[in-house]
Amino acid sequence: MNINLFLLFFLIGSAIDFTINSILEFIDYRHRKLHGKEIPEEVAGSLSNEDIEKTISYENTKFFTWIPHHIISFALSLAMVLSGFYGYVFERIYSFIQEPLPVLILYSVILSIPSSIISLSFELYNEFVVEKKFGFSTMTFPQWILDQIKGILVSAVIGVPLLAAAIQIITKAQDWWWLILGGVMVLFSLGISFIYPTIIAPLFNKFTPVDNEEIKSRIENLFTKTGFKSSGIFIMDASKRSRHSNAYFTGFGKNKRIVLYDTLVNQLTAEEIEAVLGHELGHCKKHHITKRMCISIPMTFAILFITSKFIHMNSLYQAFGFTIAKIPVFVQLIGISLLFEVFGGFRIITNLISNWSSRRDEFEADKFSRETCGTPEPLISSLIKLNKENSSQINVAKVYSMFNYNHPPLLERIRALRLSGKENN
Repeated sequence: MNINLFLLFFLIGSAIDFTINSILEFIDYRHRKLHGKEIPEEVAGSLSNEDIEKTISYENTKFFTWIPHHIISFALSLAMVLSGFYGYVFERIYSFIQEPLPVLILYSVILSIPSSIISLSFELYNEFVVEKKFGFSTMTFPQWILDQIKGILVSAVIGVPLLAAAIQIITKAQDWWWLILGGVMVLFSLGISFIYPTIIAPLFNKFTPVDNEEIKSRIENLFTKTGFKSSGIFIMDASKRSRHSNAYFTGFGKNKRIVLYDTLVNQLTAEEIEAVLGHELGHCKKHHITKRMCISIPMTFAILFITSKFIHMNSLYQAFGFTIAKIPVFVQLIGISLLFEVFGGFRIITNLISNWSSRRDEFEADKFSRETCGTPEPLISSLIKLNKENSSQINVAKVYSMFNYNHPPLLERIRALRLSGKENN
């Protein structure tokens, strides 16, 4: 009996991903049951038993919602591949349309419908049941619908031109398509990063310059101290959707900016906001984004090169139910997505490495904030407040955080901040 290796790798990867994630989530749930109510000395006095109870209830509710989503998504993924749904959809479309661009657009849209129905159903439940129950969501249903429409339109405006360019490249560049397409993707990604803060993000939220005089004064002093230049510090109206808090650094060049959620500004003191900004500036001053680009750009070319060696193989398409004798050249773009399906289950291994690298950067940014502010305490108190306001888990199983956290857990950050403070005294 002939074994299709692509199908075999897909089944093995899917089983590994499903099993490991199931085990990890159960480990975290079990850890909460055993240690969730403990209040470590690092946060004693800052968190009450009621805070801890709310966090446990919130995390457990998300866990019990995750279970059916996880199982249904796994079953759907297997069903779509084993039933030959991918090939069936393509061949039905290709039987009456031969133009590459409309074929690929229709194929992508139809193929996404089953998973979108499931993901949107659980997204609605999480947003309007779970998040509402715990007092986080302020989203209205019309706002949710509008966000979905905007998201689809933005994806179309960005995705269709890129897809059209990819078709031309893969059909005309022959053996060198991967190099040219890689270059186009990198330039396209950099262009999106540049315009995102000023064109894309404002489609979804309102951004206003910081107007609090005390905060502005601390920001100006912080910029002077660190020699940082940007297009500004902006407050985002996150509260119109959620009471969760955050801050982030975005853009590059003249368009780089730091964004604070309005919920964060309302929850923290000016000194704590300065410490949070110090952390965000740390990412910039330590060149974390540039370093990641130095890894991700060569990886893009390497992945496309490796992909170019497989996407012409008929057995790849046969594994997904394609039966037409001669695969058109432009369908190799579909082959790229099929390869990601084949090896997608092994992504949990690369995520482990990516999370480790991200956590290392977060520790470094924390240290930069401590050194800039002269003390770790404002950042520590802000982290505790944000953890409390977001009902984030305090006691986290180590193995779970390794696979699932791109930021260090709260206790690890506090201990690292205080340790680095002692080392420098």
